[in-house]
Amino acid sequence: MSIAYFNGDYLPLDQVRISPLDRGFLFGDSVYEVIPSYAGEFFMLPAHLERLDRSLAAIRILSPFDAGQWTALLEDLLARNADPATPDLGVYLQVTRGVAPRDHAFPPDARPTVLAMVSPIRPLPEAVRTEGVAAVTAEDRRWGHCDIKATTLLANVLNRQAAVEQGAVEAILLRDGQLTEGAASNVLVVLDGRLVTPPLAPSVLPGVTRSRVLDLARELGYPVEECAVSESELARAEEIWLTSSTREILPVTRLNDRVVGAGHPGPVWKALHAAYQAAKPGAPVSEPMQSGGAA
Repeated sequence: MSIAYFNGDYLPLDQVRISPLDRGFLFGDSVYEVIPSYAGEFFMLPAHLERLDRSLAAIRILSPFDAGQWTALLEDLLARNADPATPDLGVYLQVTRGVAPRDHAFPPDARPTVLAMVSPIRPLPEAVRTEGVAAVTAEDRRWGHCDIKATTLLANVLNRQAAVEQGAVEAILLRDGQLTEGAASNVLVVLDGRLVTPPLAPSVLPGVTRSRVLDLARELGYPVEECAVSESELARAEEIWLTSSTREILPVTRLNDRVVGAGHPGPVWKALHAAYQAAKPGAPVSEPMQSGGAA
């Protein structure tokens, strides 16, 4: 049984007890982060903590810790869960407004509830490397502030379940005919030789992995654009990727039962996937990345 952090204590996850009056349970009045670690070391932790602070500020919860305290807490949790059999872990961190009598208005004196727990990050299966994954499109019916990493995810859950029931791993969301993101991921496409993704807006979560992948693409010499992507452009993309903290970069090779590109992970994905692996803690030292361009 893994060890969790809960309101100042480290204890087995199955011993954590959350009040039924916690506003995270009652209202989804909370935010979260998922932070990857490799070989016992966090990857892009400062960026995740900055986004956590932005999310907390957006819903007017005072952060219970500063960056240094968060770092110490999470590194302690990682050390307590160290296991050679599962060296790569994702930390799920949630902060709620706290426990109070049920009332939609903010309680005046509630203390935030903090929960952090871990789960293994599995290497990308070989079948995904060679065959890619399937996705479907769906109408984006989420609320208007998807840039806040809130736990109110019912619309995302329903979209993702609909995708699974169609034999896909993700729902790629469209709003007014324009790409926003996935139900649980950001979406990037290779289009006319450019790596393109929708610009940051209230409809798009500022993904930490999304940002790192864009930076790596620029370092490799690929043209990068953050601009609107229409449904028709998505349909004719040469490559489509899903990015998230624990699934990293997934190549989509089938969209709505139609082949994407050549029907297998494309050359730009292969280059960026290799660069991302090389950037992770514990990665073997390799030759400097060579610049290139989208084919």
